[in-house]
Amino acid sequence: MKSTYILTFALVFFLLSCNLSTQDKVSEKTATQLGEVHSTYGMVASAHPLATEVGVNILEQGGNAADAAVAMSFTLAVVEPAMSGLGGRMQAIIRTKEGAIHGIDATTQAPMTYDQETAPQANYGYAVIGVPGMVAGAGKLNENYGQMPLSELIKPAIKYAAEGFYQLPQQVAKQDGVRDVLLEFKGTSQYFINPDDSMVYGPDDLFVQKDLAQTLQKIADEGADVFYTGEIAKKIVADVAGNGGALTMESMADYEALDATVLEGSYRGNDVYGLWMPSFGAITIEILNILENFPIAELSPAERASVIYQAIQLAYEDRYRQTSLEVGEEIIRKDYAKAQAEKIIISEVPVEAHLLFDHDAPLAWTVNPGHTTHFTVVDKDGMIASVTQSIGPAMGSKVATPGLGFLYASTLGGYLGPMEPGQRAASHISPIIITKGGEPYMGLGAAGGSRIVTAIVQVVSRIVDEGMTPAEALAAPRVHPSKDGVILEMHDSLAWNSDDLLFLKKNGFVIEEEYEKFKFGRVHMIMKDRNEWIGAADPDGEGTAAGPSQLKK
Repeated sequence: MKSTYILTFALVFFLLSCNLSTQDKVSEKTATQLGEVHSTYGMVASAHPLATEVGVNILEQGGNAADAAVAMSFTLAVVEPAMSGLGGRMQAIIRTKEGAIHGIDATTQAPMTYDQETAPQANYGYAVIGVPGMVAGAGKLNENYGQMPLSELIKPAIKYAAEGFYQLPQQVAKQDGVRDVLLEFKGTSQYFINPDDSMVYGPDDLFVQKDLAQTLQKIADEGADVFYTGEIAKKIVADVAGNGGALTMESMADYEALDATVLEGSYRGNDVYGLWMPSFGAITIEILNILENFPIAELSPAERASVIYQAIQLAYEDRYRQTSLEVGEEIIRKDYAKAQAEKIIISEVPVEAHLLFDHDAPLAWTVNPGHTTHFTVVDKDGMIASVTQSIGPAMGSKVATPGLGFLYASTLGGYLGPMEPGQRAASHISPIIITKGGEPYMGLGAAGGSRIVTAIVQVVSRIVDEGMTPAEALAAPRVHPSKDGVILEMHDSLAWNSDDLLFLKKNGFVIEEEYEKFKFGRVHMIMKDRNEWIGAADPDGEGTAAGPSQLKK
């Protein structure tokens, strides 16, 4: 079956490049992910061609970036079930057309009655389910910044759930990788296992989700509140609590999407905006601040790899210190970054090189980095929405409630580390907006677990320091620290070359060569160049970028 997936993967890319236009393929407005797209009217970049097309359609109908983002959020909850969904979490950063920066925290949350000491410790199952945030986050994005009614924005997601679509090969592979676990739960096996052959639905199977369509229709009809206090909430609690989980009707009703604290930094004259906890925006800004102390453009590729690797090592130590906003503000100071940079020796492994994994890190920080989704959208007025949403590892908790059709995120039980009552799930999620001279410049974020931050930083550096285009920056090889040394991306033509490896090895670095794809994050971004928007999707994924061809006045 897996060989079939590989063959189908090639077929899907051929179909995408042919720009077919049906309900389950991509319209002519959607570009292939290989390369970048230019438009003067706005831009959309996401991890799935259907979500990209939905975003473009909303912009062409006269919706703004927030409208497009809400529609894409719900669409991705349907077409990328391994990555995100109604039972998951969302974090978003928004730049209004007037230039104000806002954030939304809609991450999953531990109920106030949750007791870490007595609760079951697990990586999947009912015990790991916290209060979902994605629906509330999309509702807040719509209410605070959108123009179109929520009921209209959910329609594309309802269509794909009710009428079906063909899953992309990477999605199928992720589901197939956890197939045995999916079979453990009645609802999950009902929705994601094909009764004809007891396998996951393949790329050639029309994937229909009738119950999910009905759930989405209720949200469209009654608003986001029905998910937290109405019929949907009652079904969620009955199933989760009835199977030993921690959710209560009170914990559902008390949940709200919050205004996230926006952090401001800069990188070589460009203003960088990220989100404070439970996002890792402070760590993203810190790494950029450290890199600013080095003439990155003048360094050889191997020297750049050394500096970036060590900057990540140093900043990632500060993940454990993010206990208060005061600490966050210290982490993003320029003088603090300068002191950190002084610890870096380009041609020698520093004393601190192996501190990163001396701690008992949460499983989420070390697990296979193949999960989460990110999308970015900008409209004709310069409003940007950079949004990341997730259910944790592939297929999240692996639990879906019969009758509802969606998976829950993995939040409790130790996957994200200890959780206090009412605490929100902290993760490496880090949506970013960058401005230049007060004008919009970039919007980006990534999927990939602990490699989200490192992927974002390296793409930004490639563009700002090396003058690469978005497509070139996304395709360039990346680095990431491991317990024993530095992991180098080694697949495709732009891999680190033998001279780079020799330099690092001769100077004492322990090298791990990674030839498998999808291991270094997947960035989906937009960038302004003069009067034109450029969109690009990470070539390691199955995403696309597209710009509207025309807009209604």
